[in-house]
Amino acid sequence: MTTTTAPGTADTAAVRRAISSTPRPPRPGPLSAALTFGWRGMLKVKHVPEQLLDVTVTPVMFLLMFTYLFGGAIAGSTSAYLDYTLPGLLVMSVLFTTVYSGVSLNTDLTKGVVDRFRTLPIWRPAPLLGSLLGDSVRYVIAGTVIIVVGVALGFRPDGGVLGAVAALALVVVFSFGLSWVFCVLGLLLRSPNAVMNAGFMAIFPLTFLSNVFVDPATLPGPLEAFVDVNPISVLATASRSLMAGEPDGGAIVVSLAVAAGLAAVFLPLTTRLYRSR
Repeated sequence: MTTTTAPGTADTAAVRRAISSTPRPPRPGPLSAALTFGWRGMLKVKHVPEQLLDVTVTPVMFLLMFTYLFGGAIAGSTSAYLDYTLPGLLVMSVLFTTVYSGVSLNTDLTKGVVDRFRTLPIWRPAPLLGSLLGDSVRYVIAGTVIIVVGVALGFRPDGGVLGAVAALALVVVFSFGLSWVFCVLGLLLRSPNAVMNAGFMAIFPLTFLSNVFVDPATLPGPLEAFVDVNPISVLATASRSLMAGEPDGGAIVVSLAVAAGLAAVFLPLTTRLYRSR
């Protein structure tokens, strides 16, 4: 007497035999997992190139508008104002891009992608850290666009290529620390639009109440005092000094300290919120 085995049962048994006879792949390390999620962010840009508009078109628009509309009135000539404002616009353009770190995280959260990540046998903070590593590439692109367009318009940094690269690196490091603040917003607010609105409402006043566009000495006393202690002003000063070939050690140290402080406070908070959502 022969026993007939259902096709589904045979397939299940074959799958179990294959699984049991194959060694389990090694669990990915923290760095490998983070880099994989960073590459995921790059693939998003590959499939949706429109995501690069905010880091290419917007910086160029700001540079052209402020240089040619306000440069003559503020500095007497567009070339003199370009030399003053380009390092500050480098800071502003890259810092604006950090808001999208929170927007991207909130999008993954509201669409259920984060729930899928939690089922994977990976280091828990890897999706967060990888996402910000991918965003750092966007920061580099935004800063590079500003510098290249500035050079095309006649900007010549006295610090040369090394000075420009050092200024860009400092701004990217600061932006990496600031992006953790917007990640917290991305985990607290309910929609990507809410994150974007709240983020720009916070970053716009701090950016315009700085020395990015005008010399603080021309401002009223109380406003000048605020601008002088604004971390964005300190970062812009450090960027100018590096591009000028005369590094301001105090401004550079303060900028790095603020970036480290933001990361030290908001990175653990982001991780805690990420685990509880």
